[in-house]
Amino acid sequence: MINKGSKVLLEVKNLKAEVAGVAGVAGAEILKGVDLTVRAGEVHAIMGINGSGKSTFSKVLAGHPDYTVTGGTATFEGKDLFSLAPEQRARAGIFLAFQYPVEIPGVSNSALLRLAYNTLQTERGLEELDPLEFDDLVQEKIKVVEMDPSFLGRSVNEGFSGGEKKRNEILQMAVLEPKLAILDETDSGLDIDALRIVAKGVKSLLSSDNAVVMVTHYQRLLNYIVPDYVHVMDGGRIVRTGGKELALELEARGYDWLRAAA
Repeated sequence: MINKGSKVLLEVKNLKAEVAGVAGVAGAEILKGVDLTVRAGEVHAIMGINGSGKSTFSKVLAGHPDYTVTGGTATFEGKDLFSLAPEQRARAGIFLAFQYPVEIPGVSNSALLRLAYNTLQTERGLEELDPLEFDDLVQEKIKVVEMDPSFLGRSVNEGFSGGEKKRNEILQMAVLEPKLAILDETDSGLDIDALRIVAKGVKSLLSSDNAVVMVTHYQRLLNYIVPDYVHVMDGGRIVRTGGKELALELEARGYDWLRAAA
């Protein structure tokens, strides 16, 4: 059982954002007033139909350049999140697992992980690990996602299956140990075995000092990682919040009843 802390990691108030405009032309507004508070030790699930704003929300928090914040506030451990560049947010402890992980030809998994890890070590005032020391660390971490160690020598995600790419995202999470992990539809495209492995990996990394926000369409991931809160997004806002039973109700009834009530 993870102790739920009172420490607020993320606090979002009335967040509004649009797709970044071109040549001075405003983009379409997607987030229309999102409120969310995440404390240490908590797991939050964000659900909703396609186009409701779920993935946009996760990317805005991470600092994706395709989106422009037009209103509201977001703080991470009391600091203004939007005053930080994407790499500063990552060094502060925010991690985003992509829905569609990119391939990086010519850059080995091990090299990327070691560079990212040592960057965080410097940020935290700790000593960097040399290649041999890091290899010992990553060999232990890779067991979390049941990946073959040979993947460490391959280019990042190049030639990986969909499930292998998603497991690789969780390996990154295991190595970097973020304070806030945002999982953007990490369960999409996974078969039952891959879903089980990914979920097991995420669960093993949960503690009273960190938090997870899971963006998902489906209740099935929540069979493995039980959330403290389930939020439903629609039309760029969170329109309903409940416990795990809300996800079960959505699985049984769909979203139409909720949209009509809202």
